[in-house]
Amino acid sequence: MPQVDPARRPGGSQPIPRPESWRPGAPAPWTQAAPTPISLAAIVGAVSARPVAPLLPPFSDARNSAVLVVLRDGDGGDGPEVLLTRRSMELRIHRGEVSFPGGRLEPGESAVDAALREAWEEVGLDPAVVTVHGELDHLSTAVSRSYIVPVVASVDDRPALQPQSGEVDRILWVSLGELARADTFREELWGTPPMDRPIFFFELDDETIWGATARMVHQLLRLAHGLDGPEPLAW
Repeated sequence: MPQVDPARRPGGSQPIPRPESWRPGAPAPWTQAAPTPISLAAIVGAVSARPVAPLLPPFSDARNSAVLVVLRDGDGGDGPEVLLTRRSMELRIHRGEVSFPGGRLEPGESAVDAALREAWEEVGLDPAVVTVHGELDHLSTAVSRSYIVPVVASVDDRPALQPQSGEVDRILWVSLGELARADTFREELWGTPPMDRPIFFFELDDETIWGATARMVHQLLRLAHGLDGPEPLAW
């Protein structure tokens, strides 16, 4: 079995259900392009230009869901920051994982309505200070049978937030410059060809972003570097 590169950042303590059969994947696409400063304006422009897609779950029992990908201009010269949360270890599924605020659509809600409501309920983010710009590609998860709409938004200032429910035990603002670092991103191919699939990881000093959230971050960074392209629907 391949070994994870020990030179990488340590990541968090989340258990990763890595299969017996896996191998290293490709490097980050943004490291292959000419260096491009990451700006909030460029991301907003790219997201705003994308058409809003209809809800098209690939399976009949899908749970329609939405997450809020909130950006703000950073203070440290490392590009915009994105809001993330760590899920409680007391939850039944996805425990301890880093994610965006979000959850299931209630009857009659749009994806934007649900994303804003969930962010308010989870971290106390006032919808009145949020400007919505568009969506990333929709994606599906096999474990929770969720069909997820990532709603991209921004705030002018860093709001005072704190966990509002038992679902969240940590709030993080992470710069896109940090996420784009060469020692942070890693791709693994899980399974045996031709049925293997790419799994993305962003390993910080004390947290690991992976799974569906990492796929959204991956597309966000591609947009930031002018490298947008469709993501696979399911992972």
